[in-house]
Amino acid sequence: MRVLVTGHRGYIGAILTPMLLREGHEVVGLDSDLYRACTFGDPDQLSDVPSQVKDLRDVERADLDGIDAIVHLAALSNDPLGDLDPELTFDINHRASVRLARLAKEAGVQRFVFSSSCSNYGAAGGDLLDETAALHPVTAYGRSKVLVERDVAELADDSFSPTYLRNATAYGVSPRLRFDIVLNNLVAWAFTTGRVMIKSDGTPWRPIVHIEDISRAFIAVLHAPRELVHDEAFNVGSTEENYQIRDLAGIVADVVPDCRVEFAPGASPDTRNYRVRCDKIKERLGFDLLWTARQGAVELLEAYRAVGLTLEDFEGPRYQRIAHVRSLLASGALGTDLRFTTPTPTPTAGVSA
Repeated sequence: MRVLVTGHRGYIGAILTPMLLREGHEVVGLDSDLYRACTFGDPDQLSDVPSQVKDLRDVERADLDGIDAIVHLAALSNDPLGDLDPELTFDINHRASVRLARLAKEAGVQRFVFSSSCSNYGAAGGDLLDETAALHPVTAYGRSKVLVERDVAELADDSFSPTYLRNATAYGVSPRLRFDIVLNNLVAWAFTTGRVMIKSDGTPWRPIVHIEDISRAFIAVLHAPRELVHDEAFNVGSTEENYQIRDLAGIVADVVPDCRVEFAPGASPDTRNYRVRCDKIKERLGFDLLWTARQGAVELLEAYRAVGLTLEDFEGPRYQRIAHVRSLLASGALGTDLRFTTPTPTPTAGVSA
């Protein structure tokens, strides 16, 4: 297929793009490159594919000519960033995503795979939830994902087939690494300070999944017969990979030498609390995970050691999405609409790091 990946230079996109290439697909990228200064390790890790540096809100019908499938990752990518300006979050994550889907349908794109989230379930408690469970998002980010699923579903017909992948909380090493997600964060705390710092009371549940497994799920949907995935939502993860935050902290303490678990001052319960059942994607697509949380913690530790990660790196804005955006706003590089104030590069045959 000729696959357009939005957000191809983000945390997940930087992993998914080379995997799609290895599967023999032709990949086209579209990314505002908001995190162009945030590459972790060797910048040559980023795949060189035909691409456009363009804000999702500015996509045109002509950008989608000749595309067979869209993998839509681009978004303001977590709860704190979504809460920076909730209306802007809805403008980008919801309205621009639905507009992209409408343009895709007009352009004859047959498959549209949307990167949704298990945060849709929100304040759900300890019950195991499948895809039929009620959605109770508690953040602007989660609500935006729910609205996209609702509105894109109205476009589904014989010519346009959307699928919604509700990813568990991601972890793992990427050229566009993030420290603002739970396992990456806990291992970084442990490595740089000798402490596994828990910012909640440790009781909330989270399903977690490696970004390589998320990428494999997108590929599995693209390869699946249409009737198995048409207008369907899938939880992406494993039922066995639901953890309370304190249990993840215990895994990290086992993996990282000479560290101890601590609670941050003022730690309190987190309203985001959910466990998910992932039987549907396994039974329908034969999909199962290759990674566990413990394996991911080992991978992260080795990566941090390899680059000599420091506390300054960890706490700085480079790998914290909200902190990086705030620094760009403060410098004037971004306007309040989160568009770069200087012209972006023109489309290229390939993007170099």
